[in-house]
Amino acid sequence: MLTLEWESEGLQTVGIVVIIFASLKLLHLLGLIDFSEDSVEDEMEIATVRHRPEALELLEAQSKFTKKELQILYRGFKNECPSGIVNEETFKEIYSQFFPQGDSTTYAHFLFNAFDTDHNGSVSFEDFIMGLSILLRGTVQEKLNWAFNLYDINKDGYITKEEMLDIMKAIYDMMGKCTYPVLKEDTPRQHVETFFQKMDKNKDGVVTIDEFIESCQKDENIMRSMQLFENVI
Repeated sequence: MLTLEWESEGLQTVGIVVIIFASLKLLHLLGLIDFSEDSVEDEMEIATVRHRPEALELLEAQSKFTKKELQILYRGFKNECPSGIVNEETFKEIYSQFFPQGDSTTYAHFLFNAFDTDHNGSVSFEDFIMGLSILLRGTVQEKLNWAFNLYDINKDGYITKEEMLDIMKAIYDMMGKCTYPVLKEDTPRQHVETFFQKMDKNKDGVVTIDEFIESCQKDENIMRSMQLFENVI
């Protein structure tokens, strides 16, 4: 498990890392972190499911994965999600398995909404691939855009202090007793206050995408976290 440093302004850095790390937990559950090409057939099997994915060629063009990688990813996705889609309850069940020491319900809700880009209450294979493509192989700009979308809970194009606090509390609840040193109840709010003040350049009470990206790019810890998981697939 990652070593989490909860010092000074470390909480917001952990927030960026957990976005990617929690997504890898989903990959691990699907059996996709450590795979062998020997088990892959030449063409992707399409089971009789409610949702049929788009053609491999189209997904290959839209994502940063090769056709062979997409075959492997689909096989794992199909095995765990025979219907071809994942609902929010499934997300919550997945994260409750990997974070049994805490309450991951709220964070799983926020992460599900970030993957559910068309807001139809389900995550298809295409949604999954496009999000994963950004988190694992996207540019720093693309990853930060995705992170901003997660923090922007009501999707109005701005992050408020309360939205940032909601995400941080969700992360804290999910990590539970794994944090060291153990955080006081008001610690997330204190860290958010500090970091929000640095991000909100014009002091208008909200953080724009430009302010968010600029602040993150100046944080060495966040920039290092962007490269942590680039070679897991």
